[in-house]
Amino acid sequence: MEGQRRKDLRRVWGGRLRRMLSRLRKLAPVRVLRRALRTLARAGTQGYPPDVQRRLVVMNLIAYLIALTTLGYAIQNTFMDYDKFAPVIYLNLALFFTALSVPFSHKYSDLAGGLIILISEYIALICFTAYLGNQSGIHLQYFIAAAATFVVFGVQRWKLIVPMVAIAIALHLAAWFWFPPEAALIKAPARVLDDLYMQAAITTGVLIAATVYYAFSLAEAAKAETDALLRNILPDSVVERLKDNPGVAIADGHDNAAILFTDISGFVALARQLGPARTVTLLNEIVTEFDKLAEAHGVEKIKTIGDAYMAAAGIPDPVPNPTARLARLAIDMQKVITRIRDSSEVDISMRVGLASGPVMAGVIGKRKFTYDVWGDTVNLAARLENKSTPGRILVCPACRDQLEPDFRLESHGVIDIKGVGAQETWFLLGETASPQEPAQPSVTPDRRSSRPRQSQAT
Repeated sequence: MEGQRRKDLRRVWGGRLRRMLSRLRKLAPVRVLRRALRTLARAGTQGYPPDVQRRLVVMNLIAYLIALTTLGYAIQNTFMDYDKFAPVIYLNLALFFTALSVPFSHKYSDLAGGLIILISEYIALICFTAYLGNQSGIHLQYFIAAAATFVVFGVQRWKLIVPMVAIAIALHLAAWFWFPPEAALIKAPARVLDDLYMQAAITTGVLIAATVYYAFSLAEAAKAETDALLRNILPDSVVERLKDNPGVAIADGHDNAAILFTDISGFVALARQLGPARTVTLLNEIVTEFDKLAEAHGVEKIKTIGDAYMAAAGIPDPVPNPTARLARLAIDMQKVITRIRDSSEVDISMRVGLASGPVMAGVIGKRKFTYDVWGDTVNLAARLENKSTPGRILVCPACRDQLEPDFRLESHGVIDIKGVGAQETWFLLGETASPQEPAQPSVTPDRRSSRPRQSQAT
């Protein structure tokens, strides 16, 4: 009970905090500040590729952080003892203005800002240590510079990164051995040196941690993008198998699966009439709608070939009633075509073929690989689509046995199917109405003759 109460409290306070932050973000001053910060962060990055822009934005933020901290040190030293710390104050101010110049340097090269930051920091840190001695801990910040090289230059420029890291380490060691307390040009009080060392240690630790976090976040983002791309190409379970066993061939047999093929009737002539732009727009609208339906019905899109669409149910993972899933998908697909025909005034109609039975499936290829399906059931579905009538869904005897009595079917008689022979087929009209629902109207077939078409079957 106590644990549940804590969870409830965390949930309540978490919700309140989110609402408060949401209200704060909507305040006019906060919106103005966010826009200003976004503009500053992106200064000088226009015209570069997106990945370079991200790196330059990080470089700008590092430059602004250097500007703020050095200005703060200059003000702090001014109030401590201006006459004694004047060289340090002017050095901090020089770093302040140098850091502010970084966004303007991007117009020359994406490397210019990084070189300005590192070279100025390398020189300034050795000078600071010369003035205040190694007990100030300022030379610890060479480790920040070494870590920052990967961010400001990009990890692919290792020929530049390696010498810059080596210089940072060498300067750190030089600062330690060359400037012991007795060699410091400014005799600062022990309390001041302790404060400087603590600030340097905290800054170094925080910025190195931030650099490592940024590097790992980029790696995780790249991994997530790759994973999302794979899942757009392959089924989720296949992606997991590829990740667990890279290089191992994936090939499975499925005894209870269903395959669907669709094809737009007269598409070649229609594309010639519409032209490239309208054809692509129309196809994209159709396929996008079909993809949404496939996801909603829990079936797997296999591929599109021109105006043809192939989907399967029961692979790569078994599902209940795979044939019924594809039957409902086919009915909804025909509704989409009808709606697009009415709204676009483009005279389109679609044939659909549906077959069920055993299939084989697997990942084909090493580059630009695909998840493909083959076997007699696939061939039969493709040939049923070819023999179907525009606006209608033609199914095989196995589908008919699995769909009755939940679906209404109409006999199409016995037809000769290549590779199969004479076989009785049926048109799928719709689902059988429940007592609470009126009967669904049948899809109105397009009685126009369909163009001769080479079968999709293998």
